Amino acid sequence: MTRVRQEELGGAIERIERMEAALDACHRATEALERQLDRMDALKDDMTELFRYYGSEDWHADREAPIPDGVKVGVLSEDSVYDEITAVREAAIHMLELAADILKNRI
Repeated sequence: MTRVRQEELGGAIERIERMEAALDACHRATEALERQLDRMDALKDDMTELFRYYGSEDWHADREAPIPDGVKVGVLSEDSVYDEITAVREAAIHMLELAADILKNRI
């Protein structure tokens, strides 16, 4: 009888330890996600301004302006801002899909 209880307890301990590890990992990931979401939220106005600037009359004029050496001009390339717009949209879609999965299937 004692042997059966030890085996049962061993299974419980393994389960508890596995669930504790899952809880710790979930907690760390949730905290990190909240920090990143706060950073993105704080950047919303800058993102909006940047995405509106891309392809605008000002953007086209700035591309033709005589820019001195040493001034960072990546924003004037055709790919940099477009790639960032695409990355932000893909991240937003990923967040929506993950949120839907969590709300529908996990909780």
